Amino acid sequence: MKAFLLAAGKGTRLRPVTNEIPKCLVPVNKKPLIDYWFDLFQKHGITEVLVNCHHLHSKVKDYLKNQKRKLIKINIVHEKRLLGSGGTIKANSEFVEGDESFFICYADNLTAANLNDMQKTHKSHSKTLTLGVFSTDNPGSCGIVEVDKNNIVKSFIEKPKNPKTNLAAAGVYIARKNIFDYFPDKKIFDLGHDVFPKMIDDMVAYKINEYFLDIGTMENYKKANEEFRG
Repeated sequence: MKAFLLAAGKGTRLRPVTNEIPKCLVPVNKKPLIDYWFDLFQKHGITEVLVNCHHLHSKVKDYLKNQKRKLIKINIVHEKRLLGSGGTIKANSEFVEGDESFFICYADNLTAANLNDMQKTHKSHSKTLTLGVFSTDNPGSCGIVEVDKNNIVKSFIEKPKNPKTNLAAAGVYIARKNIFDYFPDKKIFDLGHDVFPKMIDDMVAYKINEYFLDIGTMENYKKANEEFRG
């Protein structure tokens, strides 16, 4: 299976660390964040990855070109203008042309998610998306979902003022090719704001019980260095 690894963010909340280091290359216990993703992909049989980059893109390109991953083909795309999570996938739709399903992962997260088990869940249903979710202590800053007894997503709200649950979108998804039918007719758009709210009843939530942490803040970045060993 293939995967989009979205890594074009500017990492403004991690400044000054990201003034000189792209967010996806910030070290967690002396190892670049993106390497944990490649380790995870290799462990679970992901064979080809498309990585988009923007902020300090030349450093990302140089680093990835020197990656020696025998089992994974790495494709690099430089976004001169940020397209948003959905816009990136739309602009690079040819990457998954002919594929029935593919992963979409956000590189600024750190996780030990069992991607094989997630694929099993995805194959067990016919919905368009398997939406990785985790329990958060700060639901107001996440995309929050409500599910029914069968884990079908009945509500998706990005950063709600009055969250009804603490189940948050994890930035680890498996999509079937018909997700493109939900994409708006524009170049720049976001999955959480512009796509997922239109997919109610066509998504199944998959709970990530393994380690998961959004490395979007200095607090979480420090936490990752203290507790994650890969």
